[in-house]
Amino acid sequence: MNQVIEANNVTKIFGKNEISNRVLDNCCMTVQKGEFVSLMGASGSGKSTLLYLIGGLDRDFDGSIRVCGDDISSSGMKDRKLSDIRLNKMGFIFQFYNLVQNLNVEDNILLPLTVKGKSRASLENDLVDILATTGLTEKRKAMPTSLSGGQQQRVAIARAMLGNPEIILADEPTGNLDAKSTGEIMELFRKVNQEKGITILQVTHSDKCAGYGTRTVRLENGKAVG
Repeated sequence: MNQVIEANNVTKIFGKNEISNRVLDNCCMTVQKGEFVSLMGASGSGKSTLLYLIGGLDRDFDGSIRVCGDDISSSGMKDRKLSDIRLNKMGFIFQFYNLVQNLNVEDNILLPLTVKGKSRASLENDLVDILATTGLTEKRKAMPTSLSGGQQQRVAIARAMLGNPEIILADEPTGNLDAKSTGEIMELFRKVNQEKGITILQVTHSDKCAGYGTRTVRLENGKAVG
């Protein structure tokens, strides 16, 4: 298997001098293509911080991070190049669904790529497939306010899948859901991983959710274990 995520000696410090907090301390972690990895740890252990660094959402750190072969930690990487990597190789899912309330389901799913200039016609086949995979075919014209929390998170997952990313990064994706919806979303993640071959790295505090993955990594004292 090929490494799609490689973090080497990553150190992240918040604050300065006496009030500084070293959240990540020479942290090393790799994720292989096709894995479904759950990142766990105590509150404040740096789980979400590491996920955001891997996603290129925060570039203020020491060490190196490579995603799909690209060194996103390089000071020489232009913002536009990083933006292209995030658009074409990564999908992001957060605890809060971040749907645009005045757009229907299909428009929310298509939004990131249509903003970048891709035509709706060129995305239609992918959209139909993703709607079927996520169980949203009958909801494609529905507005977010008419959807349950679980259905809204399905829309967020569908949006992350559009464009066939190599990696999905998910930060506490079931944090706002009830037990039934949580199970359904985790089954969907497993399906996406197994059937589509998309690598998934999720942050979770739930052992049950972590159990849906293929491997669990724990953050302890600023380092990755497992």
